[in-house]
Amino acid sequence: MRYRLLLLAASAIWGSSFVMVKDITELISPAWLLVLRFVFASLIVALICLPQRALYFEKRHVRSGIIIGLALFMGYYLQTLGVTGTTPGKNAFLTAVYSIIVPFLAWPIMRRRPTFFSIVAAFIALAGIGFISLNGSFSMGYGDALSLTCSFFYALQIVFIARFAQECEPGVLTLWQFITTAVGSLVMALTTETPPDLAALPVASWVSLIYLISVVTVLGMLFQNIGQVHVPAAQASLLLMLESVFGAFFSVLMGAEVLSPQIVLGFSLVFISIVVSEYLPAVWKRRRSDVQRKLPGAK
Repeated sequence: MRYRLLLLAASAIWGSSFVMVKDITELISPAWLLVLRFVFASLIVALICLPQRALYFEKRHVRSGIIIGLALFMGYYLQTLGVTGTTPGKNAFLTAVYSIIVPFLAWPIMRRRPTFFSIVAAFIALAGIGFISLNGSFSMGYGDALSLTCSFFYALQIVFIARFAQECEPGVLTLWQFITTAVGSLVMALTTETPPDLAALPVASWVSLIYLISVVTVLGMLFQNIGQVHVPAAQASLLLMLESVFGAFFSVLMGAEVLSPQIVLGFSLVFISIVVSEYLPAVWKRRRSDVQRKLPGAK
């Protein structure tokens, strides 16, 4: 249970950042924002993991961290770029499509066939996120397309973590994910964007940036990497997808949105999806065992 709580905490942390990222990208371009986040996040994680410094350049950690980091970089970059061309609600909804993609990616990569319950739960959850995040008519623009594409890379990242985290130390694995994302972001920033004038940033933006680096990036990813060692990828994706729900919750809390019946319905559907994913498989398994014990000749 505690590892599921870690994933839930990661979702809450990430959900708290949606409005913040939308605001700060008006002052710092997407790639440079990621450079700042992941360069300093890498330094923080390197300091946290000093007791494991002998593993910093161990081949397995470097290889696995870079593979996961490439998927993480693409997901973060496309999502951050996408939010500049769409609403935070649409961005959250389209990103959450990874909850449906994960069970199918886990099949060829990890040889884990998606269960009936995980597929049903993913579609119910996506419907709930739609009620929470979407207002008015749905249309697909440039920012929407980028947000949808990023969901594939987030799904790939979740499956890769499930594949490699079992054999790696979570902190060192996170370090190489961050380094890879920082390098990828720096390449994109230098080739496509103008460096920001950090001296002109208001105090509120610095506070947001510090929070994005230390809490959202470092703490959130460490929680995910530790939690996923003990939680199957399909179930982990549903718990992580709750970041969209928490995003709506914090938006309401900060007065950016009004708690409407549509949002309440969305929350209810997401809760039902978690029950379907986490509770019904155990009930089904227990009932099958009871039936088999009652069959003639069963011991």
